[in-house]
Amino acid sequence: MTKKGFIFDLDGVIVDTAKYHFLAWKKLANSLDIDFTEEENEQLKGVSRVKSLEKILSWGNKTISEDQFKALMAEKNEDYLNHISKMDEDEILPDVPRVLQLLKMKEQAISLGSASKNARAILDRVNLKASFHAIVDGNDVTKAKPDPEVFLIAAKQLEVKPEDCIVFEDSVAGVEAANVANMISIGIGSTDVLGHAKYVFKDFTEISDEFITSLIEN
Repeated sequence: MTKKGFIFDLDGVIVDTAKYHFLAWKKLANSLDIDFTEEENEQLKGVSRVKSLEKILSWGNKTISEDQFKALMAEKNEDYLNHISKMDEDEILPDVPRVLQLLKMKEQAISLGSASKNARAILDRVNLKASFHAIVDGNDVTKAKPDPEVFLIAAKQLEVKPEDCIVFEDSVAGVEAANVANMISIGIGSTDVLGHAKYVFKDFTEISDEFITSLIEN
């Protein structure tokens, strides 16, 4: 059987940690008297912590010292970690285990490709770490998506050529990174946002076993 590489982003694809980022950023923004909405949170998806805080400060027309900047970043992460420390298997998004199980059964190579520095901790919490042959997260990369570095490292670790890899992503930058890496991009979310992906599904409940099998065989 042909061996393909299946690479999954974490936040918004395997688990929904976006809500925890939202709560943590909102608390931080409000502490600086900056209003923070769900729409603004969307713009921070797949964006590094430093860039996210820079964006929030620019939206609120605020300048702060470098020391305060560092302190706020640490505080935000502490807050976020506090939320994810309470996670369990119920947080896994619908039908993700089915798809992972199918890929395992068909002896495909599976990797995580996430910007999150907390990816390993989260996979531990939801009991999915053993499903992955490789884990590439924010600790392993120097360039953020839309740079394809994270996916190219994953392909290398899986020993699969980039053009034989399939990427599941929920962010604009992530889909772009997959496309630049010459991989098949599958957007998880809405076509309005992720229309540049090769395929788009609302979530994994829309992805049939037949579709996965066709990706392996073609």
